[in-house]
Amino acid sequence: MAIAYVLINCELGSEEDIIKQLKAISGVKEMHGTFGAYDILVKLESDNVEKLREIITWNIRKIQNIRSTLTLMGVSGQE
Repeated sequence: MAIAYVLINCELGSEEDIIKQLKAISGVKEMHGTFGAYDILVKLESDNVEKLREIITWNIRKIQNIRSTLTLMGVSGQE
């Protein structure tokens, strides 16, 4: 199982709309609004790392009003 965490920085006031769109994406297991440098934390799970890359690149990063993302990939064997 491949796991990634994506930290999202979005336009002011767009958090709720972005969270609604994230809920519809396959592979999204958890999400939380946050305080601090990033606005939303998303946990992704998939069978392989390549699928996670596709979800991040073609689904999450294409959502309107997302300014930037930071992806943290889990290391296999260090669970």
